[in-house]
Amino acid sequence: MQTLGVVPRLFPDVLSGAKTSTIRWRETRIRHGYMTYVCDGAPDRTVVVWVTRCTDVPLRDAAAFVGREDDWPDTVMLDGMREHYPAITLEDVVQVVEHLTPDETRARPDFPC
Repeated sequence: MQTLGVVPRLFPDVLSGAKTSTIRWRETRIRHGYMTYVCDGAPDRTVVVWVTRCTDVPLRDAAAFVGREDDWPDTVMLDGMREHYPAITLEDVVQVVEHLTPDETRARPDFPC
């Protein structure tokens, strides 16, 4: 199963279902299907989600793509992404990964766990 690390401050949002997308740059490509989030620094903290869509967009368009443009204007988006990717620019193409909540994922008839 594919895995993806997530920073500890965002892991509770993944668990609760408040976070159903992630934006990645120059990392291993994620694909449709099951994925395990692993909390960075705490590899025993994991959760499985079902990836519904993976889309490449310029970072400048990513917030609007996931319906968060009011929360993440360009300066906020760029500052936040530079915490993880210091060299990123608004023109760089990122992968937007969208997924079901953990509860929705567990309800799938083919859930593996």
